[in-house]
Amino acid sequence: MMSILVGLIILLSVIVLVQILRVNELVSEVKDQDANEITDKDNNIQGILTFAVFGVLFLGFVLWQFKYWGVHILPPASSLHGATIDTLMNFTMGVILFVFFLTQPILAWFAYKYRGRKNTVAYFYPHNNKLEVIWTVVPTLVLTPLIIYGLNVWNDITGVDTTNSKIIELYAKQFNWTARYAGDDNTLGQANYKLVEGLNVLGVDMDDDSAQDDIVTREVHLVVNEPVLLKMRSQDVIHSAFLPHFRVQMNCVPGMTTQFGFTPTQTTAEMKEQEGEDFEFVLLCNKICGAAHYNMKMKFIVETQEEYNAWMASQETLKNTLTLN
Repeated sequence: MMSILVGLIILLSVIVLVQILRVNELVSEVKDQDANEITDKDNNIQGILTFAVFGVLFLGFVLWQFKYWGVHILPPASSLHGATIDTLMNFTMGVILFVFFLTQPILAWFAYKYRGRKNTVAYFYPHNNKLEVIWTVVPTLVLTPLIIYGLNVWNDITGVDTTNSKIIELYAKQFNWTARYAGDDNTLGQANYKLVEGLNVLGVDMDDDSAQDDIVTREVHLVVNEPVLLKMRSQDVIHSAFLPHFRVQMNCVPGMTTQFGFTPTQTTAEMKEQEGEDFEFVLLCNKICGAAHYNMKMKFIVETQEEYNAWMASQETLKNTLTLN
């Protein structure tokens, strides 16, 4: 009902605007004036409106957003590498906002100062080598350190030592996630899309000894302060595994395996105390992968070693699951 009401309001607003423009044309015809002629009065009004709207109201609205919507920004990262990501993000945003609040008022002022005037002719200024050099060199000097900084951060977080990490596979398909734990041997069994059949939805090769103790689940449990290595596959299209609170994102590409290693630093219980009882760590798909893309969510639970052991003891191995069914 609300959608219909909003649609009607928009439609009526358009009709009113069209009628106002039509009345303006009729008044111009009565006065024997050209409705399309731009006068100094029009230019003055447009210049003042541009300065007021973009130079004052727009910038004020941006500051208002920071103040009242800033509470919806993600809380501090819940992973070991997340603090590094946040530092890079904050530094980059600082540079962007500095340039934004410097250039936007100037842009609005210039729109007013150099508005059209009947007796003013624009100065023809086709080229200036010095200006070309300045606006090429200055962005280069600013962006090059940022790019190098970002590449170093990326190399650090993707080159983390995963020797002792618990291995978990994330399997993406339209439109859900499935997790597979590597079991006691911490080695995932081989898999092939040609083996996807019946209950073997991941195409795991059950002739591989490493696959016998693998565990398939619909939610992921992690141990706080213990490293984990996520190995990611996709059955159909490119998906993107996104864990915003852990500052983790990696594409899941059909035909290949990608990976991301990290260490969670806060339990779900601790985050509930900070953010409210409704809080959950959640895995999302950050690619628009189809009509039901919004359904691609899976819960992540970070807990103590004891809680993890109790949950793991309740899970069936892949071998038992396929045999029992």
